[in-house]
Amino acid sequence: MSHSGWLHTESPFHPGELAIQAQLGVQEQMDKQGRRVIRDYLPDQHRQFFAQLSYVIVGTVDASGSPWASILAGEPGFLSSPDDRSLQVTAKPLLGDPLATILRARIDIGLLGIELHTRRRNRLNGTVTAIHPDRFDVQIVQSFGNCPQYIQARLLEFSESDIAAPQSVHLVEVLGEPDRAMIAAADTFFIATAYQDAAAAGGVDVSHRGGKPGFVRIDGDRTLTIPDFSGNDHFNTFGNLKLNPYAGLLFIDFDRGNLLYLTGTAEVIWEGDEIRAYAGAERLLRFRLSHGYRVEGSLPLRGSAPNFSPFLDRMGSW
Repeated sequence: MSHSGWLHTESPFHPGELAIQAQLGVQEQMDKQGRRVIRDYLPDQHRQFFAQLSYVIVGTVDASGSPWASILAGEPGFLSSPDDRSLQVTAKPLLGDPLATILRARIDIGLLGIELHTRRRNRLNGTVTAIHPDRFDVQIVQSFGNCPQYIQARLLEFSESDIAAPQSVHLVEVLGEPDRAMIAAADTFFIATAYQDAAAAGGVDVSHRGGKPGFVRIDGDRTLTIPDFSGNDHFNTFGNLKLNPYAGLLFIDFDRGNLLYLTGTAEVIWEGDEIRAYAGAERLLRFRLSHGYRVEGSLPLRGSAPNFSPFLDRMGSW
């Protein structure tokens, strides 16, 4: 391909992202970087990368404006790119996944292709163009790679037999003991945000967050507090939250295939003594639960024990 990078006159970042970059004094630097690494197509290496995955993380927004983070799984090849402007996803939402009631043509969608065992990840934001009986199609709006920081390396293996056991769906209105246990043990979760609500429909993003087990603090039965570490300064998630304070979280039990889908509101804590209590954190994310679902045994993937990111060595334990 003869062209690369962001060739449009307007910034690759939206007003929320730009505002935070300006607040932290990195806007000029990030404009140059963004124009170099963000594209409105999938480069060949990204097309090949998605094709080799057995799972992908998905972000969507429901009709009420609530974001949800989801995971889709299949044999490698279930993600395919017939051309550099589109991605085909041959998979159906898992039992209990809110995506099943959200997925339709013309919605905005965010996808995170992540290969945990190699710590490689690529982001894709786009629009669903068509729904078929066995797949849906996505038109690319933005595509870019992410650094491997804070990813716990673990091998996930796909097997349909993993979902042969009984499955169950539980409504979550407050964080009960099973939910707390999943969150307390988590070294990884995913967060979906959007810079406009469902009525205005704009820009859905889904992102990875990682830390030592216990890095997500449970404050009562509806509130979570999460340290945020130094990253790539794009501020995709926090830029969205500046304009639209709603978020969806996905926690995964890699041993049992259990999934915890949560949606609610979120805010960023930029300064104060509370941040200093988290060694290595630059700010905090506070999430307040609206509702969610805990689904037992639905994920047809099982993971190996994690190899923790070396970037966590300098972080505290909480």
